[in-house]
Amino acid sequence: METSPSHFKLVILGSAAGGGFPQWNCRCAVCSLAWANDPRVKRRSQASIAVSANGADWALVNCAPEILSQLQATPALHPRHGLRHSPLTSVLLTNADIDHVAGLLSLREAQPFTLMATPGVHDVLAGSSAFDVLAPEVVERRPVELGSSFELVAGVRATIFPVPGKIALYLEAREQAEKGSLTTDMEGEQTIGVELTAGGRRILYIPGCATMTDSLRARLEGADAVLFDGTLWRDDEMIRAGVGTKTGARMGHMSMSGERGSIEALRNVNVGRKIYVHINNTNPVLVDGSEERITANKAGWEIAQDGMEIAL
Repeated sequence: METSPSHFKLVILGSAAGGGFPQWNCRCAVCSLAWANDPRVKRRSQASIAVSANGADWALVNCAPEILSQLQATPALHPRHGLRHSPLTSVLLTNADIDHVAGLLSLREAQPFTLMATPGVHDVLAGSSAFDVLAPEVVERRPVELGSSFELVAGVRATIFPVPGKIALYLEAREQAEKGSLTTDMEGEQTIGVELTAGGRRILYIPGCATMTDSLRARLEGADAVLFDGTLWRDDEMIRAGVGTKTGARMGHMSMSGERGSIEALRNVNVGRKIYVHINNTNPVLVDGSEERITANKAGWEIAQDGMEIAL
């Protein structure tokens, strides 16, 4: 799949939040439709994207646990020549969540690539010996600082910036023990957004965001596409569904609907395409024809699905 050097292509490898859709042990109203093979819903794997400017060299942003099936489902990412080859040259992590890093353990067949993350996320990975399967002489671990701009893959530059969020779930107990509290909307290395530019085009990928700020809204203005946190339709969705006790705010995710939701927050922001990613299994927008899907679409939002492509 060769393209011109100025072509900017993004593939949504996975579009669901942690656990995918349907979740393996869930029979909420939306998951039940998937288990029944209802044609109104499509199965989705956990959120990650692949980007390229030339069709030959590709980078991942996040590496989901389903990375092997995601790669197999994407011909552009198949090995092409020789006994060992991959078009994948780099991976950038937006945080240390399990659904964003666990797939790295499957990329251990002595294939060189560069692993990019903030120093704090690299520290988390270094603290787990499981990730030593990515041998340092094969996989370069490159720290990237907040606010920095760098070449992510040939022809594509990335700029990383903080967005309101929290640390990974499995690190919460340690933070509460050390600090006596847990902040769910802090801005720092624990949750970042990524601005991708190539050929004069600009796409922003923000799979997790706890609240909208003026600076973030200004950054989104004029983008060709924004892929934004679509975890929950409403803040108390998981509680209402009977499958959890946490609100979206507690999990570090702003809802789609409501006065403080992302639909309202970005209603007047000039963006070419607005696409929801990282969608939780309980979210009714996953159902074609649902009232929530229609409302989101009327507000100018698309609902991502696995394999969706954006070419600019």
